[in-house]
Amino acid sequence: MTRALANVRGLYGDRMVFSDRPYGALEGADGLVIVTEWQEFRRPDFELMRRLMAQPVVFDGRNLYEPKTLAAHGFTYYAIGRETLPGDS
Repeated sequence: MTRALANVRGLYGDRMVFSDRPYGALEGADGLVIVTEWQEFRRPDFELMRRLMAQPVVFDGRNLYEPKTLAAHGFTYYAIGRETLPGDS
């Protein structure tokens, strides 16, 4: 992931906030957008994610997660070609 981070940092500089910690980018985030199928994103700690995020919203462009699982953890979940399920919050 270090190489990808360096490439994106080179493109966007200080116009974006970067994190080199797995859950660091979620701290205070209003949403998460998944656009990769990398293995490390397949089995996250949903409870930790929910606690870190300001708004529990996930946009999943790769359909990595099950809608009912995210809804059960309190997330509003948007996925390509799937039903949107609101979280319980």
